[in-house]
Amino acid sequence: MIPRPRLVRHLSGSCELTPGSVVSGPTEAADAVRVALPGLDLRPGDSGDIDVRLDPDLGPEAYRLVTGSRGVEITAGGRAGAFHAAQTLHQLLPDASFRAPAGPGHGRGWSVPGVRVEDEPVFGWRGLHLDVARHFFPKRELLRLVDLMAAHKLNRLHLHLVDDQGWRVESRAYPLLHEVASHRPRTAVHQRGEPELYDEVPHGGHYTLDDLAEIAAYARAREVVVVPEIDVPGHASAVLAAYPELGATGERYDVLDRWGISPAILSPLPPTVEFLTTIFDELIGALGPTPFVHIGGDEVVLDHWTASAEIDAYRASLGLESMPALQAWFLRRLADALAERGARAVVWDEAFVSGELRPDTVVMPWRGMGVGRRAAAAGHDVVATPVFPLYFDYAESTSPEEPAAIGDTITVADVAAFVPAPAEWTDEERSRVLGAQAQLWTERIADARTLDYRIWPRACALAEVTWGGRAGPDFADRLQAHLGRLDALGVEYRPPAGPRPWQRRRPYRAGAVRVADVMDRLESMTHDAESTRPSV
Repeated sequence: MIPRPRLVRHLSGSCELTPGSVVSGPTEAADAVRVALPGLDLRPGDSGDIDVRLDPDLGPEAYRLVTGSRGVEITAGGRAGAFHAAQTLHQLLPDASFRAPAGPGHGRGWSVPGVRVEDEPVFGWRGLHLDVARHFFPKRELLRLVDLMAAHKLNRLHLHLVDDQGWRVESRAYPLLHEVASHRPRTAVHQRGEPELYDEVPHGGHYTLDDLAEIAAYARAREVVVVPEIDVPGHASAVLAAYPELGATGERYDVLDRWGISPAILSPLPPTVEFLTTIFDELIGALGPTPFVHIGGDEVVLDHWTASAEIDAYRASLGLESMPALQAWFLRRLADALAERGARAVVWDEAFVSGELRPDTVVMPWRGMGVGRRAAAAGHDVVATPVFPLYFDYAESTSPEEPAAIGDTITVADVAAFVPAPAEWTDEERSRVLGAQAQLWTERIADARTLDYRIWPRACALAEVTWGGRAGPDFADRLQAHLGRLDALGVEYRPPAGPRPWQRRRPYRAGAVRVADVMDRLESMTHDAESTRPSV
């Protein structure tokens, strides 16, 4: 099983599940089981082949699963626990059970071996981040990704909806965002160190608010929380292509067609705060109850703020001593607005080192666990997101057969070896780790097939370490067996032996970044930023 349950004990006896098998128990919990096992076409009833009970003494995601001659018994702490129990039950069935209901093997019963499973996750945040700004992925791909996440008990889908290269969500209050900022005329296709080369093919797309509502509801039914990200105040080229008056200079930008950091930055003045709170209202109105909203705060170039007399005067009027202090104030103001709407702000780690945050702001330390530890020590909850080993846009090998990637090399074994709450941290610091999340930045991920290749099976290792706290010693063997389930689900994962012929897209080039160089650079950046951190 992946992820590995806390306790598995084999029992004598077995039972059989067939299409039309009955699920009994509290409505929400029984519904969770039916959603988790769509291929069985389970029916509700008073006395079932699968009996679901709730136990308030268990955690909300905890469960006990007992199968044998008496059928299937699930005891869960809540709907989420029942859903996870059903996913574990599914992994007791043959690989063919993961095929669509009309596929081979369906229409007959499945034998369930006798087991007792007792299980509960170590971490509540078990996430995948998908950058839909650099390359847009339509709704159908997000719904499929939710299904695959749920099958692995991953439960946070972080959508990077905004960047220099595109704005990806409808706004009825600011329609130029989806009419103008959601597409670009071409896309850079050259590697680092090569001459500039563009494909000259327009790229774009956006989700309507109804799309977001559908995605969020679909995810909630599968115990996945959608975390939207509106990245501010930097990475603002697309926004300023639509509404240049929201920028620090008032100049119009084009939606960026290349990669890298742009000087485009939103103004921190009140009209921008009003704009963003309106966007938050639209997002939360579509998504429904939203516990987290990511507001970015990364890679901000403050030059245009410094050069603006109006912004400098505004900074002085607030009693702030520096532009980094103004950035910190701006992010706190947005976090306050989100708190008023029932959501916690999430930021990348630059926002932590640039100044004081709201105490309840969640920090994602992408530049390494060192800055994550400092954030935890300062009292912030942390979701581990370090480049190594959780940037899945990096290649899995330096082989010339490997498709082009931003950097090298992060393997399945690297992910499996990761510990989200390191033993050398204090108990208080470890208690601040909500979990971990893998990132998929899509500069080199232009389509769903490449996305599959980058995510799987590395996300299987992510599921293992975020559910259990660390990978089990037999993970590699269990993963080999698990690949049959991915085959049945139609996942175009990277085979352990390397890419298949049709997966060898553009060759790996020497211009890609070495992971060791990135980690050295990020460590120096975080120490430099910490030493110059302003007081607010």
